[in-house]
Amino acid sequence: MIVSIMAHILAKIEGVKVTDIKDQLVSDMTKHAEHGLYLKHVWQNADDKNEIFFIFRTNDLDKARKFIEEVHTQVLAEDHNANLPHMTFLEER
Repeated sequence: MIVSIMAHILAKIEGVKVTDIKDQLVSDMTKHAEHGLYLKHVWQNADDKNEIFFIFRTNDLDKARKFIEEVHTQVLAEDHNANLPHMTFLEER
């Protein structure tokens, strides 16, 4: 039996509208897929509407991490105060 190990990336961002995050994620879906990132869910914290969480599935955590780090570095180079999500990289064991 072959078992595939899947990794996930949990993102948390504050101070934005959930509709804006969803729109941005849909807009970036093709680019994300090219780098092995597949959006699975978007949540708004029921107790703090200011907090948005979303999760990606990936088969190659290193490739996905490298892409995210490159994008975040570019964004921060243009605006060091940019509101970027905090990313948590999760491996299945």
